[in-house]
Amino acid sequence: MPFVPHTEADVQSMLAEIGAPSIEALFDEIPEHLASGQLEHVPEGLSELELMQMLTARAARDDGYTCFLGAGSYDHHIPAAVWDLAARGEFMTAYTPYQAEASQGTLQLIYEYQSMMVALTGMDVSNASVYDGASGLGEALLMAVRGNRKNKSGRVLVAESVHPHYTVAARNIVSNQGLNLEVLPLAEGGAVAPVDCDEAPAAVVIAQPNFFGLLEDVDALTDWAHDQGSLVVAVVNPMTLAVLKPPSEWGTRGADIVCGDGQPFGVPMASGGPSFGFICARQALVRQMPGRIIGKTEDLDGRVGYALTLQAREQHIRRGKATSNICTNQGLLVTAGTIYLSLMGPAGLTEVATACHQNARYLADKLTAIDGVSLAFDTPYFHEFVLRLPAPAGAIVQQMLQQGVLAGIDLGDFTPQTPDQADHCLLVAVTEKRTAAEMDRYAQLLREVIDGVMGGGAL
Repeated sequence: MPFVPHTEADVQSMLAEIGAPSIEALFDEIPEHLASGQLEHVPEGLSELELMQMLTARAARDDGYTCFLGAGSYDHHIPAAVWDLAARGEFMTAYTPYQAEASQGTLQLIYEYQSMMVALTGMDVSNASVYDGASGLGEALLMAVRGNRKNKSGRVLVAESVHPHYTVAARNIVSNQGLNLEVLPLAEGGAVAPVDCDEAPAAVVIAQPNFFGLLEDVDALTDWAHDQGSLVVAVVNPMTLAVLKPPSEWGTRGADIVCGDGQPFGVPMASGGPSFGFICARQALVRQMPGRIIGKTEDLDGRVGYALTLQAREQHIRRGKATSNICTNQGLLVTAGTIYLSLMGPAGLTEVATACHQNARYLADKLTAIDGVSLAFDTPYFHEFVLRLPAPAGAIVQQMLQQGVLAGIDLGDFTPQTPDQADHCLLVAVTEKRTAAEMDRYAQLLREVIDGVMGGGAL
């Protein structure tokens, strides 16, 4: 988007207008020991030509690869209409509607988004998004502890099968607010199981599918958590909800809060971001939600209108009463997600999710037919699975990369290292975009690479 910086004359004119001698004087209330001083490590500026050349070269590094990466960011097909519409100026540059009712288009879009997220998850309410799935989990934990007033422990039990990055980010968000995150350990098969607790946690976090792509026994886990007075926070891949049981139907009572990342809905992988996080919950927890909730109403003349029905942010109420310090929503990414959901509809989402699972089964069968390659777990999976390889996964990933294939994620890069011999384990994701020819080539290349690595050679 075009950017024309202020000239020195512009700066001096504005300073003169407000009566300030310098830009530094505008920040004189900052104590000297907190000021950064000179930013000595900031590089010299680039010309527009140099900047575009650098970004073009960086973007080219992502081109030409067949992608089998996953672990929360997936290579789904994005219909052309999604970003043709989302990139329009009125969407691309729109910001938080401070005079909300004057922004009827923005409010209607968020209302439609929230309605579709509620339909997918089966919950009662949805907020207007947070930064990403990991920050969404952090906010969900704060919600759960505030909402479970009977439990004063401040303990949260997080399944070890939750994405490690989610757990780290959530801990960073909540640790200074008195919450203690503890681990619900993996059981046999790469999933978790109920355990005996000396003291009931305020909340239990369950991922479905989990970090390894496996399906947890969410019914048993949810009932176990509720039986001890804990709230259940579900971390879900929203694409799977087109075919899997919604969190509202887990166990006898269903999950209490649902969060996750909306990247599968029309948002490109883009080297890891940005994306948008979502939080949905039961009606009883609605006043604990961060962000906004948009409502639909009619004026005195019967015309449909949209309004900020609930706004529990520090910009709207006293900071001490705010539910979150998240200062904005991921409006542009939510716009793309809303357009994607509208285009696909229930039938389209089901078709995509089903194709992902079928492709994953096809590829897993091909790969496990290679000598020395097996599935690390025998638990059912959705569209990701963990391969156990006869050689270090990192070496194989590098060899496959040279052949134009992003083979998956080396689990040896994650700590703690689970499963056993994690450095020989590869997490592979398959979406509806992968063709039979691409999957057949993957299997052939993997066989050749393993032969080369095991034989001490290279392709």
